Amino acid sequence: MAAKIDFKKTMKEYYQPSPKGVVLVDVPEMQFLMIDGMGSPGDSKEYQEALAALYPIAFKTKFLSKAKGRDYVVPPLEGLWWADDMDDFNEGNRDKWKWSMMIMLPEWINEDMVDNAIELTKDKKPELANLLPKLRVEKYKEGKAAQIMHIGPYSEEGPTVQKVHDFIQKEGGTFHGHKNKHHEIYLSDPRKANPATMKTVIRQPFI
Repeated sequence: MAAKIDFKKTMKEYYQPSPKGVVLVDVPEMQFLMIDGMGSPGDSKEYQEALAALYPIAFKTKFLSKAKGRDYVVPPLEGLWWADDMDDFNEGNRDKWKWSMMIMLPEWINEDMVDNAIELTKDKKPELANLLPKLRVEKYKEGKAAQIMHIGPYSEEGPTVQKVHDFIQKEGGTFHGHKNKHHEIYLSDPRKANPATMKTVIRQPFI
């Protein structure tokens, strides 16, 4: 059997940027298991339910792939964030934030495998029956983007985000919240990690 693939290592350019400075990347098209919602990640029931649906299917799909001879480490949780009025986003009015939470799927995973994972999970986790239909498989291409690694709690991301925005301004770029969504990749498990050492990729696509 082939070795287990860890995309954080094979795609290090996109998942392991340095915290020392903002870098420019060209992010290729990838496919994701995604679910949409609205509200503060800290206290939104919808957000917690989204993760409760997303993770089991991501892991079940991985095990189905392993059974077919292609094993991989389930990639980290990622989030796209925006608001209808970007002032709400920039000013931290979290109840009005919109999001797509997602986990990358290898290119050999097809929708039939995901549908199979959903059917198998429905039987074992009937409490997810109303949530699983909200999941979808979608290809997403960001293209040109600026990114950096943030070290520390989510509540202290502001200065790191500003570094990314300053970099884009120096590059003569622009971005719009609806089309070029703020992107975060969560490399640490907040339930286990020391907040001071948590790692989060901060990415902003721009034109």
